[in-house]
Amino acid sequence: MWSNAYAERWVRTVRAEVTDRMLIMGPQHLRVVMDEYVAHYNRHRPHRARNLRPPDEGDGITAPVTDLTTAGIRRLGVLGGLIHEYEWAT
Repeated sequence: MWSNAYAERWVRTVRAEVTDRMLIMGPQHLRVVMDEYVAHYNRHRPHRARNLRPPDEGDGITAPVTDLTTAGIRRLGVLGGLIHEYEWAT
């Protein structure tokens, strides 16, 4: 019963964030897009149920709030800029 709810939530998220915004040109293109999105979803996308941490991050304490006026932040485009990830600039 619960697995169906999780599957439906996953499909809704993928549709809202990716497939409703892109023209998929075939099965191979869909596989490439989904592979990239799954990597983003598991490594970078914040999840409310995990205190805004991605699933692949450990259960450690979240990072302290940073002053963005002095911090160097770089924005990376995922899926051709459809989604953005942010990381510390070096």
